[in-house]
Amino acid sequence: MPAFALLGAAALVWAAGACAPAEIRTDDRTDGRALAQIAARGELLWGADEQGGEPYAYEDPARGGALSGFEVDLADALARSLGVRARMVQNDWPTLIPSLERGTFDVALNGIEVTPARAARVSFTRPYYIFGERLVARRGDDRVRDLRSLRNLRVGTLANTQAWDLLRETGAVPVPYEGVDEQFVDLEHGRTDAVLLDDIIVDRYLGRHPTLTAVADVAQGRYAIALRPADAELRAALDRSLDEMITSGAWRRTLARWGLDGEREAALAAAGSANPPALIAAGGAARLPLTRPQLLLFADGALVTLLISLAAMALAAPFGLALALVRLESPRLAPLATIYVEIVRGTPVLLQLYLLYYGLAGILPLGPWTAAVVGLGLNYAAYEAEIYRAAIASVPREQWEAALAIGAPRRAAFRQIILPQALRLALPGVTNDFISLLKDSSLVSVLTVVELTKRMTITAVDNRGWIVPGALCAALYFALGYPFTRLARRLERRLGTHAES
Repeated sequence: MPAFALLGAAALVWAAGACAPAEIRTDDRTDGRALAQIAARGELLWGADEQGGEPYAYEDPARGGALSGFEVDLADALARSLGVRARMVQNDWPTLIPSLERGTFDVALNGIEVTPARAARVSFTRPYYIFGERLVARRGDDRVRDLRSLRNLRVGTLANTQAWDLLRETGAVPVPYEGVDEQFVDLEHGRTDAVLLDDIIVDRYLGRHPTLTAVADVAQGRYAIALRPADAELRAALDRSLDEMITSGAWRRTLARWGLDGEREAALAAAGSANPPALIAAGGAARLPLTRPQLLLFADGALVTLLISLAAMALAAPFGLALALVRLESPRLAPLATIYVEIVRGTPVLLQLYLLYYGLAGILPLGPWTAAVVGLGLNYAAYEAEIYRAAIASVPREQWEAALAIGAPRRAAFRQIILPQALRLALPGVTNDFISLLKDSSLVSVLTVVELTKRMTITAVDNRGWIVPGALCAALYFALGYPFTRLARRLERRLGTHAES
């Protein structure tokens, strides 16, 4: 039934495109109530991601876990200028702009770089920090010199950033990460060839990795506060506050306290607006259609998802069966198998992936694909073990007795009589687990594997819209899983008929 699955997938994508709401151009929006709403609420809600760490916004152990960072100080100062208090709203960094657009918070303030793609969909205040894009390599690696030398090399960075765009333009292979220290861990263990990140991040984290060195600053960029384009009154108020802080020198004193002041910041007073009006008028907030190369990348992401899922299941099924047999047939080893099953089922698979890939990097530096397959396989083996154990226990005891009564050895009786029946009973549960594994494979993006869901998020941010990329992603998952469901049902019918006859 693969044709039916693909037909259903196409229908889902068509429906999503047909139901997508009409776009509102930036210059057509007239809602200017944000400032009044902030005053009435008594809070300025600003979106940030604590995973970005020091010195942006992080929980400081020295202050009992209180929120600290130079952007925390900035948010507090801006809120005071508006006569309210500041409250941070935790949000994953890659989706800060979409969350801002949907109204989750008033402003996005977390190392948001001013890029043409972002300026086409949000409004920016004047910049509050000028940073450098810093290139990092392993000591003694002469291949990494500048941007041009990165062609065809794997370079770690954050997705949908200025560094990400630079790497794509230069022909490098950008490797996306969620956090800011993982790039250095992978580079240190040879999983990537270089790292390109903002100098603030490099200064804070490079010291933890003595085998790495900063090569050069290859570009400059600006941080500014992102707002919805309609909130022009709020933007003007924030710009006035920033102007006063910068011209009075108060902001540079704050930067100095965090060790961030330098020659670049002297240019802040002359930096002016971070939001070219012509760029906003031309770009608006219109969503872009999926291009042919993007569709091919979606197909590539689907293939990655399928291959990882099949390989992980190929590990989980036999290992799960072995665990089930140990629990049933080996009183001495059964407690160890039980402990494994309960611990693995009782902890999140995401945590297990982190520990396997990053936690064991100093002992066992697995590659991303290997760690993804092994991590998912070992996790699902625990669930498979319970399915097989229940299926074996469900075979009537009379089957054992009959086999032993005719003189069959216990192992032969199990292999030839009990196990075939148990596998038939386990088939629905195993199929269900494989469908779940297909979906859980989306978690391996934390290991820098660009599978289907990660491809969707990258495309959605690039195209300024989530409905069509999301619907295509869902349709592809359905198209991947449905044929296996149909195959399992056909096998169930065949095995069931054979058993009855």
